[in-house]
Amino acid sequence: MPEAWSDKDGRQFEQVKKSARKRGRSEESAEEIAARTVNKQRREEGRTPNRSTQGTGNPNTRLEERTVKELKNRARELDIRGRSTMKKNELVAAIRKRS
Repeated sequence: MPEAWSDKDGRQFEQVKKSARKRGRSEESAEEIAARTVNKQRREEGRTPNRSTQGTGNPNTRLEERTVKELKNRARELDIRGRSTMKKNELVAAIRKRS
């Protein structure tokens, strides 16, 4: 169990893993499912420091200075279609147009 996980996270991991094994998953697959489930719960509760995949960047910085991931997350918030295939300059333009 990772250090960052609480006892509750460990119990949840074991329960989900046991359930996946009962449904016929391999040991490795069951562990992966359980870990993803626990990490998703921790992310939703704000207990993980992972900002690069979820954040939209510092609102005080210019759009051009943000990463593509941050821009795509902001575009998702604004419900901009086609964002997954846009280049950085296209994302910046679309966000400016929508904001």
